[in-house]
Amino acid sequence: MGPHPAVAAIRLAVRRVLHDVLTDRADNSSAVSSARAGEPPLVLVACSGGADSMALASALAFEAPKLSVRAGAVTVDHGLQAGSALRAAEVVTRLRAMRLDPVESVAVTVGREGGPEAAARDARYAALDAAAERHRAAAVLLGHTRDDQAETVLLGLARGSGTRSLSGMAAVSGTSGRYRRPFLQLDRQTARKACLVQSIPVWDDPHNTDPAYTRSRLRHEGLPALEKALGKGVVEALARTAQLSRDDADALDTWAANVEESVQDDSGQLRCAKLYVLPPAVRRRVLRRAVIAAGAPAGSLFARHIEEVDRLITGWRGQGAINLPGRVEARRQGGRLVIRQG
Repeated sequence: MGPHPAVAAIRLAVRRVLHDVLTDRADNSSAVSSARAGEPPLVLVACSGGADSMALASALAFEAPKLSVRAGAVTVDHGLQAGSALRAAEVVTRLRAMRLDPVESVAVTVGREGGPEAAARDARYAALDAAAERHRAAAVLLGHTRDDQAETVLLGLARGSGTRSLSGMAAVSGTSGRYRRPFLQLDRQTARKACLVQSIPVWDDPHNTDPAYTRSRLRHEGLPALEKALGKGVVEALARTAQLSRDDADALDTWAANVEESVQDDSGQLRCAKLYVLPPAVRRRVLRRAVIAAGAPAGSLFARHIEEVDRLITGWRGQGAINLPGRVEARRQGGRLVIRQG
């Protein structure tokens, strides 16, 4: 008798990602090896102790030995709740019981920039990046599910940030494809069911039900209201939207990169007349790339900023310079768009 369908589904998803990691590693022969000489590659799982990441950890522990892959784990203690250090220690104990090695808990300090959710995310990824470098990991697995993807698409829609924002989370992201998300095609209930049938203890983060957090309100109020009004299948439809939007955004990004040189003068400044004739979606991408290259932090640059710069091209009325994040300034001058810092 085979494993429960939920367990089989998560194991298959992880097996496919491990195959991809090994294939990418073999193909990328020019890159610095992520493993020490003579050692099989290491794949880490980022584990909070919740159902999604515990299901992912159990699947990684089961599948990795079959492919001669070492499996380890990292749990991040954000220090935002009483007893968080104890919770992290318990997660470490459970992960080690799965025979994962190395396993470590990393404590971080969460700032305030961008709001509590963004600040926690930034601190978490910084810790995961450092752990991956420290252990020379080939990849870090993240437990984001199809439900998480749907929430991300809706949050992007609410921000009005365009196609890239609607594309949600990528299955592969980060430096050299470090982060992998095996569960983007699986729903949250599949992961929880896999933990239940395997008697894996899980920790339910109270922040996930706290209405003070935008994603929590969306999860417990917004999505149920949409499903009540539109019927079942909203989550699946939003996940499909993410993939279609990502395909479109990737194509437009490539187009923008290809035309970038053709709209510059000999000094590298952007020629307004050349920009004007580009399709708006391509032009805005060229502008965004230029503003980031001048020193604006990508995470602080929103659609409204690029729209203001775009009006220097499409709605020129002699207006002054546009001030942008990172002390970057955009100004139209002599038929050129001058973008510089300070």
